[in-house]
Amino acid sequence: MAKDYYKILGVSKSASQDDIKKAYRKLARKWHPDINPGDEKAEKKFKNISEAHDALGNVEVEKRKLYDEFGAEGLQAGFNAEQAREYKKWQSFGGGAGTRGRAAGGGQGFGQYQSYEDVFGDLFGFGGGGGGPRGFSAGRQRTTKGRDLEHEMTIDMMSALRGFETELSMRKASACDRCGGSGDDPNSSVSTCASCGGTGRMNVGDGPMNFTKICPECGGAGQSRATCPQCKGAGQTTGVEKIRVTIPKGVKEGAKVRVSGKGEPGAGGGPPGDLFLVVHIKPHPLLKREGDDLHIDVPVTIHEAMAGGTATVPTVDGQVNLKIPAGSQSGKTLKLKGKGAINTKTKARGDLLAHLVIRPPKTDSADALKAAETLEEYYEEDVRKDLRL
Repeated sequence: MAKDYYKILGVSKSASQDDIKKAYRKLARKWHPDINPGDEKAEKKFKNISEAHDALGNVEVEKRKLYDEFGAEGLQAGFNAEQAREYKKWQSFGGGAGTRGRAAGGGQGFGQYQSYEDVFGDLFGFGGGGGGPRGFSAGRQRTTKGRDLEHEMTIDMMSALRGFETELSMRKASACDRCGGSGDDPNSSVSTCASCGGTGRMNVGDGPMNFTKICPECGGAGQSRATCPQCKGAGQTTGVEKIRVTIPKGVKEGAKVRVSGKGEPGAGGGPPGDLFLVVHIKPHPLLKREGDDLHIDVPVTIHEAMAGGTATVPTVDGQVNLKIPAGSQSGKTLKLKGKGAINTKTKARGDLLAHLVIRPPKTDSADALKAAETLEEYYEEDVRKDLRL
């Protein structure tokens, strides 16, 4: 029986991505093997939970859409959704009855396919005009690149501005290291296919019209090998892989960092897809980013604002001295050129914009209050004269 990933996670088909993530995290904490050492039931449940989250937890790569439309088969390596839809179209026209006659007579066909054999032959990406998922590599499904994966990660702003290297541990499918992704036992001998008797084709259906199709066991080669004992013919194994990644300097919120070759393994021993890390950045208590410019509030004293002075300001590259002009008002913006964020494409630096904030002393000293009262005499106009809606 096919697995129901929604049921495994305990959510409805209309559940949001946030609901799916929350359900996964809750179940993962409960059934994680580290929390249940030696418990095979917990290990199996955790594997199913991870598999369900991998299928439903990231709408960006459309896995959930494929699962909703085709079930678990739609997530298999090499599956072609467009070709599967053509097959459904073929079924809607009566399951192939008279298909050749319609195509030959100029009637409605099946897109790029002229008969049901073409649809079957290409449904899962098999080469040579058709083929099946098992058998000798010469007739196996054609080599196709694996699907790309996405993984979200959250980092602090300073790490995003400075860049860094890290290592991720991800549970993902990889090409079987025993058979190289072919699904055949490399140590087995080649033998005549028992399903087709070495012809490479099989009869399909009964009736006045005889049809044949590529043998699904040998892929049309007429020969086969034993199934790989490590991956059971799937060409893939699932496990935890440690991936070394580099986050470039200046990466922005929502940016995708590509890690080549770390996606899903390809079909038929094809090249793997890529991994895309979707970066989220936590807010910084002092810095704010706008484009490639950084903004920071710099507190100054009343004397510094009136007489001018120098303030030490932190930047991505370390401390720098900022010159405060005499007569500065609160809110005045001073620019530190080239001290902003790095643009990941152009490698140019933005600026650091320092916004002055005048801070009066926190005191109830009579002398301080008297000095402040004296300053009142020097205001030339009402400081709130423009304060109106």
